[in-house]
Amino acid sequence: MPFKPSEAGEFPSLGWECLAWIEENLTQPDSAEYHPLILTPDQANFLIHYYQLDPETGQRVYTRGIFSRPKGSGKSPLMGAIGALEALGPVCFGGWDAAGQPVGVPWSERVTPRVQFAAVNEDQSKNAYGPLLEMLRDGPAINNYDIDPMESFIALPRGRIEFITSGALSKEGGRPVWAALDQTESWTRSNGGVALADTLRRNLGKVGGHSIETPNAFRPGSGSIAEKTFQAVELERQGRLKRETILVDHREAPADTDLADHDSLYAGLAYAYGDSARDKGGWVDIERIITEIWDPSTDPSDARQFYLNQIVSASDSYLSHLEVDAIEDRDKAVQPGDKVVLGFDGSRGRIRGNVDATALVGIRISDGHLFEVAVWQSPTPRDPTWESDTKQVDAVIRDCFSRYRVVGMYCDPSGWTEHVSTWEADFSPKLKVRATASHPMMAWPRGKTAAVYQSLTQFRQAVIHREISYDGGPYLRAHLLNARRRETRTGYLLYKSSPESADKIDAAYAAVMAYKCYLDAVSRGITKHKKKRGSFVL
Repeated sequence: MPFKPSEAGEFPSLGWECLAWIEENLTQPDSAEYHPLILTPDQANFLIHYYQLDPETGQRVYTRGIFSRPKGSGKSPLMGAIGALEALGPVCFGGWDAAGQPVGVPWSERVTPRVQFAAVNEDQSKNAYGPLLEMLRDGPAINNYDIDPMESFIALPRGRIEFITSGALSKEGGRPVWAALDQTESWTRSNGGVALADTLRRNLGKVGGHSIETPNAFRPGSGSIAEKTFQAVELERQGRLKRETILVDHREAPADTDLADHDSLYAGLAYAYGDSARDKGGWVDIERIITEIWDPSTDPSDARQFYLNQIVSASDSYLSHLEVDAIEDRDKAVQPGDKVVLGFDGSRGRIRGNVDATALVGIRISDGHLFEVAVWQSPTPRDPTWESDTKQVDAVIRDCFSRYRVVGMYCDPSGWTEHVSTWEADFSPKLKVRATASHPMMAWPRGKTAAVYQSLTQFRQAVIHREISYDGGPYLRAHLLNARRRETRTGYLLYKSSPESADKIDAAYAAVMAYKCYLDAVSRGITKHKKKRGSFVL
């Protein structure tokens, strides 16, 4: 029998049954006397969505979850409770009851459950495991189930609960049904976090298991697992993945939160902490957090990351996450026939096995709306054989000239001089904005000079002051956030965080060239339509 909603908008979920199980079996940790564990409304809402089912098949909708909150907001105890639930509770779909509502059964009716709490070091892995021991030892579960909560692992009637660290290779053969990935903003390649996450996901896939990450805000460019997960979420949002399987619950303070203003800071913190704030019945003292933030030893960027849960950039970032997201406008759409300019970065270099990307970005003249036309980059970080398809690139550029009224196109000709020369020959009559008299498209023919620095500065200021908008293109966004400023004799230029980094920045340079071309078009009055004999002319 399929799901029967009792009201409009209702979806099937095992979450309600799971909430009841938690209250009946677990105790509130850090309490002098027994109190049943009752999740906050925010936590309960996450749980209900996490255990959402397909109304036809009963299959779980989400395979992964992200519960991102500031430091001290109760992420670890929540993961401890869900770990106990996954080990013993009704988390598997067992069919529909007579009323068309889902019925849950424990993993033990299907497989031997193994639940894992994972982190890059042992102290971190015990963040959730410690509260879990207290929930089980002092709660009804110790009498309701044949369990043995030990310091190193918890023995179940079938299976076990354990904590693991980044010795990923030794865990390759495991078959967990559920895993908690704690503080994934610190899981990087250097500390084994990337390998651990990859191994966990392979192992979870063997039995149809699920996972939850509990990061604080990540730092763009760190290469952390949290950053990679949010990148995957962005691709989901763009419709670029075949399935949406990641549940995201990320709460951060508003971008305009002022660290120096008490009222603004208090409001930002209260929003970020939600119902874990004492004002809303929780345990977090907001005024105490403000004292920590205002301590002279607290770095402002750390305060925004850990307490406001804002995704902040490194000190040498070209643009911040907040600045780029502030100009995003998905409601604007570039239409055929619109007057535009283009920026092209066709880098074909290779540094330590990393192949540069090729990027084409446009700006609509009428309103300064930036849009991602196409970005070609290797699907794997280090593929020594990959290179952009020049015929495809050429076809896309020719399509742009056919689709839009292209009045200018600035290019970095490095590695593409022959192609750029061909485009100049073919399209020069249409160009009203020219880089030079002899080469209308070659914006930077002699490499990156002081003029490039000026263009970088102009584009950055346009973003910061929200003088332009952009379409939310995921590659363009990623490349802008990947870019780092490095000082040179003629001013700063953009580089990757390190020569070894697989992150790309080519679309950032393409956007800068498009914006330079746009400024030149505006200065020459090409933004206006002139009527002549009943038609428009450029």
